[in-house]
Amino acid sequence: MDDLEIVPMSEKVLHRDIFERDKSGEAVSIDDPEFPKLKEVMLRTAELTTRLNTSFHDEDEVRILVSELIGSKVDESTRVTPPFYTDFGRNIKLGKNVFINHACTFMDRGGITIEDDTKIGPKANLITSNHPLDPARRKELISNPIWIKKNVWVGAAATILPGVTVGENFVIAAAAVVTQDVPPNTVVAGVPAKVIREL
Repeated sequence: MDDLEIVPMSEKVLHRDIFERDKSGEAVSIDDPEFPKLKEVMLRTAELTTRLNTSFHDEDEVRILVSELIGSKVDESTRVTPPFYTDFGRNIKLGKNVFINHACTFMDRGGITIEDDTKIGPKANLITSNHPLDPARRKELISNPIWIKKNVWVGAAATILPGVTVGENFVIAAAAVVTQDVPPNTVVAGVPAKVIREL
């Protein structure tokens, strides 16, 4: 017992790996010593999306490839139409009876959750990461999650930005840019998106 060194709590450093830091909203730089771990995942994702998008696959084959991309099984009721683009993949969670139309982009380092019965229109963009405004910090990325609740309809070419939660039964009009949380049972349109009606 005499050899045991007791370290005060104030001196303990709780180390979180880069995946935890990246997903928690902490700024992560490409100069971070752990960045190669992130890059390894992104290179694997690039290889998988290339396979998905450059040859024909039936619906079952697409589900298998997307399951490999996100690291969990995609339900048989969910359909993704290639081409499909993602920079990371492993932070995407898809519910049941989700439909993702062609040419959508999911930048998911902050985490993207899509609940049951949601429809995503073609060329929609779900972007969880952003750069700091300070020019000296542009090598950094700050990521915050997007959460899309049940039975949402995202229109063609709509964009949802980091940190947004979309309420149930919500409709996002085509080409709208959603910059903040939106309540359930409403429709938004415009840039930035604003509520134009209740359902």
